[in-house]
Amino acid sequence: MNFANIIFEVEAGIARLTLNRPDKLNSFTGAMHGELRSALDHVQADKSIRVLVLTGAGRAFCAGQDLADPDMASINGKMPDIGNIVEANYKPLILRLQNLRVPTIAAVNGIAAGAGASLALACDLVVAMKSASFLQAFSKIGLIPDTGGTWFLPQRIGMARAMGLALLADKLPAEKAAAWGLIWECIEDTEFPARIDALTKQLSAAPTKALVRTRQAMHAAPGHTLEQQLSMEGGFMRELGWSPDYAEGVAAFMEKRAPRFSGE
Repeated sequence: MNFANIIFEVEAGIARLTLNRPDKLNSFTGAMHGELRSALDHVQADKSIRVLVLTGAGRAFCAGQDLADPDMASINGKMPDIGNIVEANYKPLILRLQNLRVPTIAAVNGIAAGAGASLALACDLVVAMKSASFLQAFSKIGLIPDTGGTWFLPQRIGMARAMGLALLADKLPAEKAAAWGLIWECIEDTEFPARIDALTKQLSAAPTKALVRTRQAMHAAPGHTLEQQLSMEGGFMRELGWSPDYAEGVAAFMEKRAPRFSGE
């Protein structure tokens, strides 16, 4: 698939999506959002895909919204309706990632700012270079964290730290983000490509449906009572207990061999 603002490749069950506006630190435009929707549609439809890796080209992961994009321009002196942009582009992007049929990895290779930080946090695993950083820059231009930022931050690191990041708009180094529990792992820059490859291969060989049901259950938990969560777990266990991957996992365990999961 040929795109102007992203690179999208699929090989051996692994989809790699690279934000590709390096001269603009991979900041979002309306055109990029359209291409992201097409790529994620393909991931959702292609049953051979078992994992998605999301990263950025060049020295940044994503710097958030490109304020020079035509969508952000004033028309006849009237400011753009940013709420409409959020509803039309960012809301469906985050919901699509959260409901994708495969696990997702954010490979954060540089600055992840604004909506770019939230994009990373919407993935199942966030792994960052040691030189990378996260920034909630919204308060510097009179806005609030969007793209799910006000949901992800308190959930991951608690209200005090979330408020500090949002109000002060200070950079959070990747190493500290990992120590706080905002991301899964911070990796030395030289070891980063190999670590992403290893994680990608591990997830692509895992029981895909079980990983996605795990995501769904964990995301549902804050809005559930314990009884409701136990019922959800029971429903998912019933479904997965009848799946080919469960049968394969048990057979492999009994036969003392590595399982060969199909993702079904």
